[in-house]
Amino acid sequence: MPQETISKNLMQHLLKVGSSLSSEKDTDQLLENILQAAMQISYADAGTIYRMVDENHLQFEIVHTKSKGVHLGGKSTKPITIPSIPLFNAEGKPELNRIVTYSVHKDETVNIPDAYNEPGFDFAGTYSFDAANGYRSTSFLTIPMKNHESEIIGVLQLINAIDPNTGKVIAFSSECQEIVEALSSQAAVALTNRLLILRLEELFESFIGLINHAIDDKSPYTGGHCNRVPDLTMMLADAVNRCNVGPLKSFSLNSKDRQELKIAGLLHDCGKVTTPVHIVDKATKLEKIFDRIDLIEIRAEVVLRDIELALAQKLISEDEATQGRQQLIDDFNFLSHCNIGGEFMKDDDIQRVHDIAKHYVWQNISGTKQPFLSEEEIENLTIRAGTLNESERQIINRHISLSISMLEKLPWPKHLKNVTEYAGGHHERMDGKGYPKGLTREQMSVPARCMGIADIFEALTAKDRPYKKGKTLSESLEILGKMKVNQHIDPDLFDIFIWEKVYEEYAVKFLDDSQIDAVDVTKIPGYNPPPADYLSKNTQ
Repeated sequence: MPQETISKNLMQHLLKVGSSLSSEKDTDQLLENILQAAMQISYADAGTIYRMVDENHLQFEIVHTKSKGVHLGGKSTKPITIPSIPLFNAEGKPELNRIVTYSVHKDETVNIPDAYNEPGFDFAGTYSFDAANGYRSTSFLTIPMKNHESEIIGVLQLINAIDPNTGKVIAFSSECQEIVEALSSQAAVALTNRLLILRLEELFESFIGLINHAIDDKSPYTGGHCNRVPDLTMMLADAVNRCNVGPLKSFSLNSKDRQELKIAGLLHDCGKVTTPVHIVDKATKLEKIFDRIDLIEIRAEVVLRDIELALAQKLISEDEATQGRQQLIDDFNFLSHCNIGGEFMKDDDIQRVHDIAKHYVWQNISGTKQPFLSEEEIENLTIRAGTLNESERQIINRHISLSISMLEKLPWPKHLKNVTEYAGGHHERMDGKGYPKGLTREQMSVPARCMGIADIFEALTAKDRPYKKGKTLSESLEILGKMKVNQHIDPDLFDIFIWEKVYEEYAVKFLDDSQIDAVDVTKIPGYNPPPADYLSKNTQ
């Protein structure tokens, strides 16, 4: 074949390889591509890629010898056990006896036609390897790999160039050297870019972790939530991805989609970093800096003292005093029970709180009569569900608007462009009665709807809330089923949540044994049996 044709083919191959290197996302595969391309271009039988792990050592990344069937490191399943090579000797001076270290320190390519006739370097290790493996390492081409800032990030070494016509080992030609050097330069930039992207991704995920840690450190009751919701969201999304029946059978989730959804899950409550901790951690209805039920108890003691004084002054009878004491104790115990909060407060109980507030008065130290309960205390004690009054609930609810506002300010790359939509939709309802935007089911993506179910189910089963115990599986699924019936959550996702037993997967990982009770799915409100083809698919 004419030399011009060979050169043209080599250049075309180099351009093709350069293009493939720039598009490869997997670092190990990128290193494999670099070495394989260099070996193909140079017709080398063997090759090694070293990487600078610090300023003092070169680490073996890939070792490949075609004629011996050796392939270590990289994408192979065999690890490299060879120790890293020190760049400096025991005295701290540059190690110049080995080719690879010499190439690094001198920042130059080393082309050796025959290692067995080369007096300038120490080839003792090579000779030992050859003797043990029945091999003869003859020609060497060693090239430092430099990034765009001319910093050496590794070394590419090729061994034994093969003449394609005769099959004999020959020296690496100057033309081959130039082409491999060009490839090495392209490869180093591609590798640097890939590593830079990985470092930026690691930095970004660490920053997300920092935000969640800040929320966790601020309130231990929400830190677990910030980590569990993403896990449950991914469990449900993966279940939808593998379920090939029903209205969502066309939904698919690739690796990029998963990363995007995971990041959205981790950031879904980032706005809580601004929420006052006394509201986030409000364990009882009267709690602020402390639980103000203690103040009401002190007032009750003052009223009790007044009863005893009235009895001593013979203003009331013994029976009236006894009845008054018992009524006061019963009323205080009732208020203490109301203070705990719960799922729902009845109208009769709300009325009783108002009656107690009117029934008693107490005198402060100056003798001024005071109402037994303040208007603000009445408002809190008559909260129908939970421990938050309306103004506090609005503050809590504002966290989602703040989360959206924070996330919208970030310059998301294309593959993460949906993070804000996914994270910002977990308090929306399918009927449009949610917040903050009042979106309907049709206006929301499947991943955002997945996160909505995950957020609710995690909250129901969470055992680290200050104001409630974690519910059992059956209790949580009953409430979740009612939410399906009431168009609160996505009905199709709820069906897959049940069919694919996502709740069991989550329970095994996060719930206490005491919470994992028997579940009869047919008794769950809104239960929809899976279609026949789903059953046949999963029983084969």
